[in-house]
Amino acid sequence: MTTSTPQDAGTGIRKWLLEGLQRLDHGNLGPHHQEAPHKQHAWWQVMCLTGVDYFSTLGYQPGIAALAAGSLSPVATLLLVALTLFGALPTYRAVAGESPNGLGSLSMLESLLPGWRGKLLVLFLLGFVATAFIVTITLSAADATAHILHNPFVPEALRGWQVPVTLLLVALLGSVFLVGFSEAISIAVVLVAVYLLLNVVVLAVAVQHVLADPGQVGDWWAALTSAHSSPIAMIAASLYVMPKLALGLSGFETGVAVMPLVKGDLSTRVKGARKLLTTAALVMSVFLITSSFATTVLIPAQEFEPGGGANGRALAYLAHSYLGDWFGTAYDISTIAILWFAGASALAGLLNIVPRYLPRYGMAPDWTRATRPMVLVFTVVSFAITLFFRADVESQGGAYATGVLALILSAAVAVTLSAWKKGRTRVAIPFGFVTLIFAYATVANIIERPDGLVIALFFVLAIVVTSLTSRATRSTELRVTHITMNDEARRYINEAANIHLIANEPNERDCKEYVDKAREAWERHRLRRAEGLIFLEVTVPDASEFASELRVIGEERYGFRILRVESASIPNAIAATLLYVRDQTGKMPNVYFHWAEGNPIGALLRYLVFGGGDIPPLTREVLRLAEPDPERRPLVHVG
Repeated sequence: MTTSTPQDAGTGIRKWLLEGLQRLDHGNLGPHHQEAPHKQHAWWQVMCLTGVDYFSTLGYQPGIAALAAGSLSPVATLLLVALTLFGALPTYRAVAGESPNGLGSLSMLESLLPGWRGKLLVLFLLGFVATAFIVTITLSAADATAHILHNPFVPEALRGWQVPVTLLLVALLGSVFLVGFSEAISIAVVLVAVYLLLNVVVLAVAVQHVLADPGQVGDWWAALTSAHSSPIAMIAASLYVMPKLALGLSGFETGVAVMPLVKGDLSTRVKGARKLLTTAALVMSVFLITSSFATTVLIPAQEFEPGGGANGRALAYLAHSYLGDWFGTAYDISTIAILWFAGASALAGLLNIVPRYLPRYGMAPDWTRATRPMVLVFTVVSFAITLFFRADVESQGGAYATGVLALILSAAVAVTLSAWKKGRTRVAIPFGFVTLIFAYATVANIIERPDGLVIALFFVLAIVVTSLTSRATRSTELRVTHITMNDEARRYINEAANIHLIANEPNERDCKEYVDKAREAWERHRLRRAEGLIFLEVTVPDASEFASELRVIGEERYGFRILRVESASIPNAIAATLLYVRDQTGKMPNVYFHWAEGNPIGALLRYLVFGGGDIPPLTREVLRLAEPDPERRPLVHVG
C-alpha cells in the first residue's frame, strides 16, 4: 500500500521543477517521527547552526533597541536578558525533553489537543512560523544591504539602492537553493566563530573608550535619570518597550529543531540540546548587554535614525569609528556572510516544515514535496515583504518580533499544559507565569505594531485555505500505508469460496443488529447466510488523520463472522481492505451497501470532516482511482 515515485514528472521546465519529487510514506510521518539525519555532530557544532540565526541578530538588535528605547536601552536589554534566561531558556529546555526528535512545541500542542483542534491550531501557528522565517530572510537581507551600502569603499551613488540590493540578495539566496543547497555545519562553525571573535574585538575596544572617558557614562546617566524619575519608572518604561526588543529572543525554536543533528542516543541528544540552548543563551546575553551599553553611550542618538550611520548597523559603526575602515570592512563582510547564512537557514527551515506537517494532514498538494517550486513561492513572498517594508530594517522588527513571540508563547503554553496534565503543579505554575509574560509581550507588540499580525494572518489564511482545499481534492486517495490481518481474519477470507463483505455500521453490536443486517442482505441483494457472508465494520477514532495503517481483526459474534478495522476514513478503509483481500487471495471481493438517507452535499462534508458520509459512491470512487483496470476492480453493490 505504499506509494512510489512518479514515473513521469513532465518534461522541460516542469520536469526540472519537480526533480526529486517523491510520494511520501505517510505511515512514517507520525507526530513524533523525524527522519534520521545523514550525519550527526557534537552539540557545540550544532549550536553554531542555531547561532547563524540567533547570533546574527547582533547585526541589527543594538540599533533597533537604541531607536526604540533611547537612553533606556541598556536597562530594557537587561530585562530582555532576564526573560531569556529565566523564561525562554527553561521553556525550551523542557521542550527539548518533550520533543527530542526536533518537532518542537507545535508537535507538543498537536499531541495535547488531539483531533481537528490540534491540527487547526498547528495550521494557525504555522502562519506565525512562516512570518518569523520569511521576515528572517527579508530582515537579514535588508541588514546585510545596510552593511554593504554604508561601507566607505562602496560608491556614494549606490547609497539609495537599499531595495534593489536587498531584492538581489534575496534572489541570490533563492537561486542557490534552486541549484541545490544543503546546510553545512562546518560553514556555520566558521561563520559563527569569526563573527563572534570580531564582535569581541569591537566591544572590547568600545568598552576601553567608555572607561577612558567616564564623562560619556555620566552624560548617559544624566539623560536616563532626567527622563525617568525613579528605578520603578525605568522598569515600567522598559517593560513597555521590551516587546520591540524581542528580536533578541530568536533562535530558540531553531535550537530544538536541530536536535536530531546532535550526536548520541536519545538521552544524550536531549542533554546535548539543553547544553546547546543554555550556552547560546548565555553567550548571547553577554553580547546583548555589552553591545546595548556600548552603542547607547558611544553613538549619538541621531545616528540611529533612518539614514543615520548606525541605523541597522550599530556595532559596524563602532568598528569603523574606532578600528578603521579596513577592520570595519572585514567586520562588514563577516556580518553580511552570517546574515546571508541566517536567511539560508530560515529558508531551509521553511522547506523542512512543509513536508513535516502539511502532507501528513493531507493538506499540501503533491508539488509541495519538491524543493524548487517551494523555493520559488518563498522567494516571491520574500520579494513582496521586502517591497512592503521598503527593505527597512527597523520597520520589519515588529513583524519579526510578532513571529518570534508567538512561537515562544506557543512553547510556553505547551510546556505549561504538559506539566499540568502530568500533575506537576509546582512546575506548571512557574511556566504559567512565564506564559503570561510572553502573552503580554505578544499582545503589546501586536498593538504597537500590528503589521506583523497582518502578515501572520495573511500567512494563516493562505495556509488554511490551501490546506483545506488540498485535503478536499486528495480525500479520495487510497490513504492507507500498510495493512495487517490477524489469523482469524485471514482464515475467514481464505475459507470463503466467494468473498461477500457486508458493510455494517457498528452500533449496539448485539445479536439483533447482525440478524437484521443479514436479513437486509437477503432482501436487497439476495445473499444467503450460507453463502459465507462476512461483516466489515470500520470505526473512526480520529477523522482528522489523513493516512493510517490498518489492522484487520477477525472475530465471531452470535455465529456471524466479522472483520473489524479502525481508520481515519470509512470509504478509504473499505477500499483498501478490498484491494488487499483481492491481492492476498486472488479472489474478486464484493462489498454490499444500502443507500444512505440525506443531502449528498451534507454527506460530502461529513466525509471530509468526520470520515463518514455517503459511503458507497465514495468507496467506489476511491477504488476507481486506485485501480484503473475495471476488470481488476473489486465490485461495489448498493441496494
